[in-house]
Amino acid sequence: VQLQASGGGLVQAGGSLRLSCAGSRSRFALNGMAWYRQAPGKQRELVAAITSSFRTNYVDSVKGRFTITRDNAKNTVYLQMNSLKPEDTAVYFCNLYGGTWPNIRTFESWGQGTQVTVSS
Repeated sequence: VQLQASGGGLVQAGGSLRLSCAGSRSRFALNGMAWYRQAPGKQRELVAAITSSFRTNYVDSVKGRFTITRDNAKNTVYLQMNSLKPEDTAVYFCNLYGGTWPNIRTFESWGQGTQVTVSS
């Protein structure tokens, strides 16, 4: 089952975006959810994760600027991105995961992702 991310767009540096990702009802609430991103010419990297018990973790580059949340009633995970920087420009993806931060492993095939472009 692919997870579809949405909410990306073009924003100026310092601006904000909120990404959403909807999952399937049968597995969503039981699994951790993670956001990844892939910038042009770079490998996909882990950005943030939230466990089934709502514990959150972030990579250092987004701490204090990004917030991951989840709504199990809507089978949706969100990524609120504030104080965006040009280096945040990437395609953002979400996935279910297992394991312990930061050594997590994803379960589903990757969807198309959503493009975030931050202009300087």
